[in-house]
Amino acid sequence: MKFLKTQRSLVLLVLVAGLVAGVLFGRGFQAVKAASGAAPDATPLQIPDPVQLSNSFTKLAKELEPSVVQVTSTIEQKTVQYRGRRRQGQGPDAQGPEDFFRRFFGEDPFGGDTPQRPFRQQGTGSGFVVDKNGYILTNNHVVDGATRVQVKLHDDPTEYTAKVIGTDPELDLAVLKIDTKRNLLAVQIGNSDGVQVGDWAVAIGSPFGLEATVTAGIISATGRDLPSREHQLQRFLQTDAAINPGNSGGPLVNIRGQVVGVNTMIATSSGGSMGVGFALPINMAVNAYNQIIKTGKVSRGAIGILFQRENNPALLKAYKADQGVFVQSVTPGTPAAKAGIRDGDIITQFNGKPVKDGEQLVNMVSNTPVGTKVPVAVFRDGKNLDMTLEVVDRSKMLSADNRGGGAQSGDENEEGQKVKLGISVRSLTGQERESMNLQNKGGVAVTDVDSGSFADDLGVRDGDILVAINREPVNSVDDVRKAAATLKPGEAVAVKVLRNAGQGDNANWQALFLAGTMPQQ
Repeated sequence: MKFLKTQRSLVLLVLVAGLVAGVLFGRGFQAVKAASGAAPDATPLQIPDPVQLSNSFTKLAKELEPSVVQVTSTIEQKTVQYRGRRRQGQGPDAQGPEDFFRRFFGEDPFGGDTPQRPFRQQGTGSGFVVDKNGYILTNNHVVDGATRVQVKLHDDPTEYTAKVIGTDPELDLAVLKIDTKRNLLAVQIGNSDGVQVGDWAVAIGSPFGLEATVTAGIISATGRDLPSREHQLQRFLQTDAAINPGNSGGPLVNIRGQVVGVNTMIATSSGGSMGVGFALPINMAVNAYNQIIKTGKVSRGAIGILFQRENNPALLKAYKADQGVFVQSVTPGTPAAKAGIRDGDIITQFNGKPVKDGEQLVNMVSNTPVGTKVPVAVFRDGKNLDMTLEVVDRSKMLSADNRGGGAQSGDENEEGQKVKLGISVRSLTGQERESMNLQNKGGVAVTDVDSGSFADDLGVRDGDILVAINREPVNSVDDVRKAAATLKPGEAVAVKVLRNAGQGDNANWQALFLAGTMPQQ
């Protein structure tokens, strides 16, 4: 019993001691918290003196920002209200006096058109100074159609009214001039021929109107070809440096601060940068600029042929040629036609120099002064022929539209006969040939092209007129069968088709040469 009483006393003592310790610990903890809130032993933070951690991009920005400008274009249009319908330039929420009357009196109470009133629209872009006397290079689409162009320099609140000295729509370039009564700092021009994939690239401009914005990336590709009629003469530098709306016309510079391109456009599905921007190489821009400041315009040579820029080895092989540019069609009355060049010829030399591909030929022809007579060598039916032609002004030559769809070849409901190439064809009647102005051109109508077939891979379309296979003319379905039967797997095959580039009775038929390698069967 005594032992039990002693044990109970010890337990009670332990419990009391625990309670006392808990109270003391709790009070001590509260005291620590209170002390930490005042932080008597904490050292205040200090901001060091500013130190400029200069790097290459910092240096580029400082050097180039004074030379990069913001361009604001004002386009003034006229709008007309007619019987309750808004014309171009008016938004859906626009209201005017005539809207008030119309709500009460119905249709236009004055009858006819209401007086025209101006509608102003502004857009911003970029540009860069290339001459101390105030000459600026930018994109043509930045100032196209503008009734007023204003330029703002970096760290200068003044908006200078600019004069458009000249434009080059084909390269999307424009030259502006401002008068600041002082010398400006011009950029340093580089050589875009030396640009390589992986080089640093810095873009400077006014995206979304945000002046002097600098972005950096690399050159993603050179000589980028965008397959559209608007960019026939352009071969772009591609970059992942962020380029957005408003960057147009600004400089793309290398790590040395030299301008190697003119920022022109972006590929985007969101309206903003997705890392795919395009700049016109500065070498092309300089050539256009030099012509504009001399004559106010750009003059380029042309000879009147249509061809593919990239060589088709199978097409050249089918025509027994090693190199050169295959002539798809020749425009009547042009220098090429007068010299004797025909569809299917292969141009191997121009002005005494070998021709490797279409891009090289474009540069040779466009850079040749208008009026110059040059020798041209062509390869035809296994023979080399020498000709002479005179280069004419490209702007004065009407080029054929090669983007039209296939034209109808007669009765749409008449089914063609299937042949080996993966197409259905039928013969044309004399009346059809006369109505389509194909009396002396031969050929059969393509009524259907099997998806995934050899003909589909070549690019043959419904509505084309098939006129030749491997240079052998076809005028009937049997001709097509005989020609197709001779084709062997692995053999280069070339077909010639006529495709209607326009619509209606006056549409022009255009010859296209399509080629590929016959697949294994």
